[in-house]
Amino acid sequence: MPLVYTGRRDEEPVTEQHERARKIKPQYTRGELCRVATASQQAEAEFIQMLLLEEGVPSTLKRATWDVPEFLAAGPRDVLVPESGLAIARDVLRESEIVPESGSVQRASAGPSPARLVVGIAIALAIIALVLLVGGSR
Repeated sequence: MPLVYTGRRDEEPVTEQHERARKIKPQYTRGELCRVATASQQAEAEFIQMLLLEEGVPSTLKRATWDVPEFLAAGPRDVLVPESGLAIARDVLRESEIVPESGSVQRASAGPSPARLVVGIAIALAIIALVLLVGGSR
């Protein structure tokens, strides 16, 4: 009896999803999702995902909060990994020179921070007031 399972000869070929799932190491799948990198577009984010997958770290992509779905593949993407795989993901991305040496860890959030939202609304209101003031004086 062989020491390694060779499979049946009439086995179906492995799908791409099955092949990717085989590369994931279970010890890197635990914990809350944390942002490990931000890519400027989907293709760059998928490249980062493949680098992480080669080390066994699962990842997922999330659109930036201001992104518009009509942009399709354009627009920034956050690359999120589980907490247990964060350290190895940072090491992989540092070796690839994708993230700086002193990158900060950020948890995945449901939306923009309240402070950024207030500042954005204040700027928008100031612009509207300026337009109305200039337009009303004519």
